[in-house]
Amino acid sequence: MSMKTKKNYLTFSPRQTLSLAEKLARDILRGEGKENRRQKAFLVGLEGNLGGGKTTFLKGFAKGLRIKERILSPTFVIMRRFQLNNLTIKQFDNFYHIDCYRIEKPEEILTLGFKKIISDPKNIVCIEWADKIKKILPKETLWIKFEIKNKNQRKIIFSLF
Repeated sequence: MSMKTKKNYLTFSPRQTLSLAEKLARDILRGEGKENRRQKAFLVGLEGNLGGGKTTFLKGFAKGLRIKERILSPTFVIMRRFQLNNLTIKQFDNFYHIDCYRIEKPEEILTLGFKKIISDPKNIVCIEWADKIKKILPKETLWIKFEIKNKNQRKIIFSLF
């Protein structure tokens, strides 16, 4: 996906949302395995209403990263770290799942060592409710917006700016 690109997807079930996310994770691993020129973590910002599919998406994303642990929304702990031990190519060491739902001001996330986490190119960081901290996220963040169309259908918009 090139800069200033938008790509829209429609999913008609949670299973399709999981599959789309799993494919994205595998594409990131394939693309990043060649030559890592990134100076920072690979960042994914998720935005959308409650029940929009963000956590479902991240379950599929984690599966694509070969994470075996169960993925739950870290709303009360804010952040969870998973070691990426099962990758064939060791371009990444950690997957961070961050939930900013309870964050009131963007600066609050900084007390968790956020700057250090996103400055390490060996990290993949996915942030639910990322729009709450948008002003402190780097411009290279991959944004994924979830729109609820009906009970099972979601419009998922990928964009890079």
